[in-house]
Formats: sequence, structure tokens, C-alpha cells
Amino acid sequence: MGLFLFSAEADATDLPVIAQPAATDYDWAGFYVGGHVGLATGNSGWTLAPLGGGAPVAGSFGLYQSPNAFKESGSWFEGVQGGYNWMLRNRVVLGIEADGSFPTFPDPVTGMTIGGLSNFTSPSFGAGTFSENVLASGTVRGRIGYAPGHWLFYATGGLAWTYDQQTLTQSATGNTEDRFLYRFGWAAGIGVETAIASHWTVRGEYLWTDFPSVAVSFPLSGQRVNSGLSEQQFRLGLDYRFDDPSRPVAFAPSRFVGAGDTFAVHGQATYVQQSYPAFPSPYQGTNSLTGGAQSKQTFDLTLSTGVKLWQGAEFWANPEIDQGFGFDGTHGVAGFPSAESYKLGSSTPYARLQRAFLRQTINLGGETENVDDDFTQFKGTRSADRLVLTVGRFGVNDIFDTNRYANNPKSDFLNWSLVNAGTFDYAADGWGYNYGAAAEWYTGQWTLRAGVFDLSVTPTGGVSPLGSALDPTFQQFSLLGEIERRYDLWGQPGKIKITGFLNRGSAGNFNDAVALAQATGMPADITAVRAYTSRPGVSLNVEQQVMENLGVFLRAGWADGNIEPWDFTDIDRTVSGGVSIGGKSWGRPDDTIGVAGVVNGISSAHVAFLNAGGLGILVGDGQLTNYGLEKIFEAYYSLALNSSTKLTFDYQFVANPGYNADRGPANVFAARAHWQF
Repeated sequence: MGLFLFSAEADATDLPVIAQPAATDYDWAGFYVGGHVGLATGNSGWTLAPLGGGAPVAGSFGLYQSPNAFKESGSWFEGVQGGYNWMLRNRVVLGIEADGSFPTFPDPVTGMTIGGLSNFTSPSFGAGTFSENVLASGTVRGRIGYAPGHWLFYATGGLAWTYDQQTLTQSATGNTEDRFLYRFGWAAGIGVETAIASHWTVRGEYLWTDFPSVAVSFPLSGQRVNSGLSEQQFRLGLDYRFDDPSRPVAFAPSRFVGAGDTFAVHGQATYVQQSYPAFPSPYQGTNSLTGGAQSKQTFDLTLSTGVKLWQGAEFWANPEIDQGFGFDGTHGVAGFPSAESYKLGSSTPYARLQRAFLRQTINLGGETENVDDDFTQFKGTRSADRLVLTVGRFGVNDIFDTNRYANNPKSDFLNWSLVNAGTFDYAADGWGYNYGAAAEWYTGQWTLRAGVFDLSVTPTGGVSPLGSALDPTFQQFSLLGEIERRYDLWGQPGKIKITGFLNRGSAGNFNDAVALAQATGMPADITAVRAYTSRPGVSLNVEQQVMENLGVFLRAGWADGNIEPWDFTDIDRTVSGGVSIGGKSWGRPDDTIGVAGVVNGISSAHVAFLNAGGLGILVGDGQLTNYGLEKIFEAYYSLALNSSTKLTFDYQFVANPGYNADRGPANVFAARAHWQF
């Protein structure tokens, strides 16, 4: 599985079906695009010499780091590729290909760059340490191979490049210097590729890359480093071929299920540019929204691949490439203006595996329902009464607190506290995903849901670098329950849901943190008073269709305001509501207008904590002498350019950002481009 760009021309008839081997006249000629996922290892040798002269020091280090599923770190990567093949009469295949690869996010726990290839051990050269991290890499290669039918065996070689970060740290002063450089070298490898379905091929590839030594000066440290680099990559890739004159004419059923579609592929890309002009800000703190004007962007590219395993069972995986930042590193507003920005960001693209889960559906009878294909859903049928079990890595809000009109920042509202109830402190890593299990029982007009999920190692409030990594011991966990009632009101469908959570782990009490601050004269530190405890919360979620192209929604929530929130945001009380209007009435059936408002608040203990200099997950101005409810208005227009591409213009008015009536208001403008197939 990898991450890929696919043509918008691919329609439902092109979604792959597991096929028997193609005929011996299978034609490999034509353009293709696709992507890959892989594991990398490598080695770097370096020589360090003082700029003013002196004896040089030499060393070397390995660049491999073991993957860690709870931090999503290690020496694995994702990338994209594209190329063109020519096939000769003797079935020799000649081709040219270009690719780019991106490593995982730098380790947020240690603060050291162990994403992708890097030197984690930072070997000493006497006066300090030197390390190197590969931020991106790619190749432009020729391919030559032989294709006996639906198999292609090939060798490849050409030019290679990397974009690296080198870091030199002085032991005596702790001063650190970073240098960013491009390296250029060569690549060679071998691979095998086979057709698995109409338009689709899968490949395995080994690639060796070597980069000559490059000299870089570090003037503050008075040092010059000369270093070389070599990499070995093991890749698994998937390609979509635009030209396929030899479509297989016969399809074989899956080994586990009957004939039919057993393999599905979807993809999406979302770009958000968000800005605001300067606003009144008499003072600022660590977690403040900067009073000066800002403009930030985020981008993500996701592949969704699904396969049917046996009757009612599906496995889905969503590798993703992310890039960009939220305002002030996603700080300053409890109802943050963009749910497309994460708690951690990077100026260079990086790899994530956001979802990898197994879903088992057990039909229990009742009417038969048609199911459309979707990002993590096969087209087909199911019974109205059913049991659905989901286990693996996914988002809690994929299943709980969903709402037809306000639930997806890629297509509707952007604000965090409109996408979900602001008090819904659901378990998640720094990107909103988690390991866990959920059960759903659909019976008549009712659905009951329950789940258990892994919390972060620590809450993300205060200075908590461990808060973005999931707890590998599962000692910090979250229990969830939800009851849903479907109904018709004046002939129009609606739903009402009540969702409850109970987070269990080591968390801080705001009153204890304030008392400690008063005793020590220091700012309130929530990390100093954490003890094993519980934090409960409950929310109400209503969606109601008024007519075919008009719907309304309402959410309200409460969470324990004495205990710090864990993984979502700093909200103890919330009420939100809005309207969604389809464009059919003005001749644009795929356009949407959304208008909504939300009011967020916190408890008196929470106010006292922030006023004592405490830091929350997203907010903390250093003081809070003039508390005010955070009031947010959002409106958007989603313009459908075609069936797969939408352009959205969004505006948000934020009064009292971070609950501080002395700051703001902020006027936030955004443009969003979203493509999905």
C-alpha cells in the first residue's frame, strides 16, 4: 500500500476487481501514476575539521530506526511515482520514471529527528554531536525489463536526490546549528510488477542510492563537516495505468468471498490556506493566538484501500502524506479555526498511516439497504438490523458523534468545535487517530455504540511532549458509549444522539495546580499535580432534514471542568448549531452553503488555572483576568467545479479567543481546495 495520485477520469467502473492472470499478450505500454510505501536503511560517513585549522575527527553512523506504531515514527516512508513504458515486439519493456519519497514525522517525544532516515544516536566528536536527517528524497530513472504476460521483471537506474537536515551541537554551550542541503547521486535497483486488475498493477522493488561527500560549514561552532550518504530502500507500490488495451476478460472470485468487487481504491487531496489580519492584543503568552496578521497553509494527500476478506469482513488502510501548520503551531483558540491543521506540523511533507482497521458486519435481518461506495466503504447491501465490529487504528469520530451536516473539515465546516462537540474529549494522537475497538448494534430505529480506545501517554496540556504519542501500555484509556434514535419529523428524516466518555489515566486537577502555584509563587503547572483519575463528559447531537436541500444541526456538551482535558481541546461547556443549504434551488445541486455558530466555555476552576499562568492544550495567555465565553461564527460556500473537485471559501469570526475578553476579535478567512475519487 502507498499513497497515490490518480486520474479524475477513473469512475466506478474502473474500481479494481481481483482478476485472474491476464493473457500473454498483456500490453505494458502507456502512462501510469501511483505510489509506494517502504522501509529504508543507510549509512553516513563524516569528517569534521575546525575552520581555523586543526586535527580533523572522523566517524560514521547507521541511519536506520525501528518503526514505532504508537509514535508513527521510524525509518519507513511513503511516496508517489509516475512514468511511461514502451513495449517492443519481443516483449522487452523500456521505461522512464520519476518518484518522490517522504519519511515519517520527527519523533515528538525526544525532540530528535528520527523520522525516516536519521542519526538518532548522535555520535560524539569530542566537543559535541553531529546528526543528519533525510527530509525528502527522489529519483529519475530508466527501466528495462522483460514481460512474459502479466508479469514484468525489470532493472532500473538513474539519478537520485535527497533534501537533508544536518545538525551540529556543541556540548559546552548547548548551541545548535542546522544546515539544509540537497544531495545528488545515483540510484540502481531491481523489481517485479504484475497486473492485478483492470488498469491496476502492484510491484515490489529494491533500490540502492549513493551520494558523494558534501562539505558544509557551521560558522557558530567553528567547524566544517564533510559527509557522504548511502541508502537502501525496500518498496511495495501500486500503479494506475491510463492505457490498458488488454483488459483481462475473466475475473476470479476472492479466495474467501464470492464473485464480485473485492478490492477498492479511493483517494483525496485537501489544501487549506487560512489567514487573518491583525487584531487587538494587549499581551500574549505561550499559547496565545498572535495579535499580528498571520497566514498558514496545510496540505494532505490520502489513499484509501480496502479488501474484502470473508463474508462481511473488510480491511481498510489509509496511508497519508501531510504538510503545513495551523496558526501559532495550532494554539490560541479553544475552538480552533481549522480542523485540517494538527497539533504538530512540518514545513516538509511527511508520512502517516492514519487508519488500518478490520470491520466485520453481521446481518441480523430486517429490510435490505443499499450502500454506496465511499472512502472506507464498499458498495453493496446490508440488513437494517446488524452488528458492526471495528478494531484497529482509526478515528474515534469516524464512528461516534457523527453528523451529516457538520463532521468533515474537508468538505463542510472547518472549526474544531463545529466538526465535533467541543467537549467531546475523544482519545487521539496528535493527528486525531487511535488504536481501539468499537461495536455498533443497529436494531429498528435505534443504534447502540460502545468502544474502548488508547489515550496518549500523557494529556496534551501544559508542556507535555509525550501527549502526541499513544500509550503503548494501554494504562491510559477511554471508554465510550452512544445511543442513537432515528425518526421522521413532518415526513423528514432526523437523528438524535447522546454520547458519553470516561477517560482514565494520570491527569491533573486545576484546583491542585492553582494551590501549588500559590505556595511556590510559580506559574500553575498541571504536569506537577497529575494523578490517576477519571474525566467524564456527555454531549447531545441532533441532525434534522427540513427539506431535500435544507438541513439543520445542534450540539451541546458538558465535561468535568475540574480535571484537565486529555486529547482534544480546552472546552468544558459548549453549544453549537447551524444550517446546511444545498444549491439545487439556484441550479447548482452540488454546491453547499453552511452557516453556524458555537459558544464555548470553561469552569471557574479552569479559569483560575489559566489566570495563574497555566497552559492548556491549545490556550494559555499567561493570565486571564477578564474571562469571556469564546463565541465563533462560521460561514462557507462550497463550489463544485466537477464531480470530484470542490473549492470552498470560508469565513470565521472569533470573539474572545482563548476565553480572553481583552483580546480580539479575530476575523479568519480561508480558501479550501478538495479533490476526491
